[in-house]
Amino acid sequence: MKLYSYFRSSAAYRVRIALNLKQLDYAIQPVHLLKNEQQQEHYLALNPSQLVPSLTDQDQPFTQSLNILEYLEERYPTRPLLPTDLVERAKIRAFSQTIACDIHPLDNLRVLKYLKHELAVNDEQKNQWYQHWIIEGFKSLEKQLKSSNGQFCFGTDATFADCCLIPQVYNAKRFNVDLSDFPKIQSIDQYCLTLPAFLKATPEQQPDWE
Repeated sequence: MKLYSYFRSSAAYRVRIALNLKQLDYAIQPVHLLKNEQQQEHYLALNPSQLVPSLTDQDQPFTQSLNILEYLEERYPTRPLLPTDLVERAKIRAFSQTIACDIHPLDNLRVLKYLKHELAVNDEQKNQWYQHWIIEGFKSLEKQLKSSNGQFCFGTDATFADCCLIPQVYNAKRFNVDLSDFPKIQSIDQYCLTLPAFLKATPEQQPDWE
C-alpha cells in the first residue's frame, strides 16, 4: 500500500491517522505541492485533480480523503473507525464533512495561492481569511461535540471525526487562531496527540518534513 502525501496537507494527514489506527503497513510517496509535483504527468495519471492524498492498494488508485477513509473502513474492518449504530455513524460523517467540505476547501493551498498571486491579497489579509473560516467552522464543530468525553469526538474510540479534526486543529495553530472559545476541540486535540497513531501521523514525523 502506498500513500501519496504532502507532509503539511491536512487531507493526507487524515488518511495517515486512519492507516495508523488500523495498523496497516504503507509506504509514503511524497508529493511536494509547493514544487508543483502534483502537476507531473505520472501523478496526473493517478489523480487528475492534482491533489493529495492518493492511495494505491492492490494496484488500484483511490483519491479524496474521505473516500479513502470509507474504502479503508470497508476493506480493513478489523479496527473500525465507525460505530455500528446508524445514527452515530451519520453524526460522525456529518462532522467529518463539516471539516472536509465546509472549512478545508476555503483554506486549501491552491485557494491561498490564488488569493495571493491572482487577487493580490497581502499576507495579513490572507491570514485573516484563513482565520475567519476556521473560526466559523469551529463554532459548528464545538456545538456538535457537546456530548464528547473530551478525549474523542464521539464515543470512547477514535473515529473518522478525530482523523479529520486533529489535522484541522494543527492548521489552526499554524495560523495563530485563538482556540479559547473551543474547549472541547482543545481537549480532544491534546488527548489524541498523546496516542502513537496520531503522533506518527504529524507533519513533523513525515519523511518530507522540512
